[in-house]
Amino acid sequence: MSGITDIHTHAFPDTLAARAMKALCDGAPDAAAFHDGTITGLLKSMDAAGIQRAVVCNIATKPSQFDSIVRWSNEIKSERIIPFCSVHPDDPDVVAHISAIKAAGFKGIKMHPYYQECDLDDPRMTPIYRQVSREGLVLVMHCGYDIAFERFRRADPPRIRKVMESFPDLKFVATHLGAWQQWDEVAAMLVGQPIYMELSFSLECLPAEEARAILMGHSEDYLLFGTDSPWTDQTNALRLLRGLGLPAKRLEKLLYVNANRLLGE
Repeated sequence: MSGITDIHTHAFPDTLAARAMKALCDGAPDAAAFHDGTITGLLKSMDAAGIQRAVVCNIATKPSQFDSIVRWSNEIKSERIIPFCSVHPDDPDVVAHISAIKAAGFKGIKMHPYYQECDLDDPRMTPIYRQVSREGLVLVMHCGYDIAFERFRRADPPRIRKVMESFPDLKFVATHLGAWQQWDEVAAMLVGQPIYMELSFSLECLPAEEARAILMGHSEDYLLFGTDSPWTDQTNALRLLRGLGLPAKRLEKLLYVNANRLLGE
């Protein structure tokens, strides 16, 4: 499969999308939405950008949301939509739920330290990392600061390195080009390490030469394309990426080859 894969998008059930989008936009006035937050809106955005597949990342903000996330993920999965479920650090059945996600045929899990109120290296995360690694699932993790929260450190490069040194087999995807608005630390601590990095919501915020330096310095086998849609415009994200003048092989791996391998295809 050679079509572009967006490893990091979001969408909501039709009955909840308008309310969820309003709450998220109200919580982050500096953020803009580029579609209505539905699967239909996401697919229209993908078609306009020429993106073949997208991973839809769910976030459990409380343990009780596990079952509803799994149900909706089953409803939306298709050749073009790859849902990632979510678990919460305070879920007493978190290990069993990770195994259930694997047994149901899902490829991965999304977590967000700010919305889930848990640092990357919190002891509550240890059984999660261990079981995700055992099950061979992908873990897409929000890394760096978050536009909707005060700037306290939960998911910074030192914590990412600590997690990966403890769980070297974990398929850990550091979002936002390693750590949002902590890119100096990314360059110093993560570039060149065996850590997947996707580039969502970064090319729009980072000078092109700095973004290119990170993308050229990191292993071409650990780069992924992501947009965080609807919070960025997928078409513009691809335009910015192609404007960096990356070598063709590196760009090809970033756009789909690495994602295919990571997703087991």
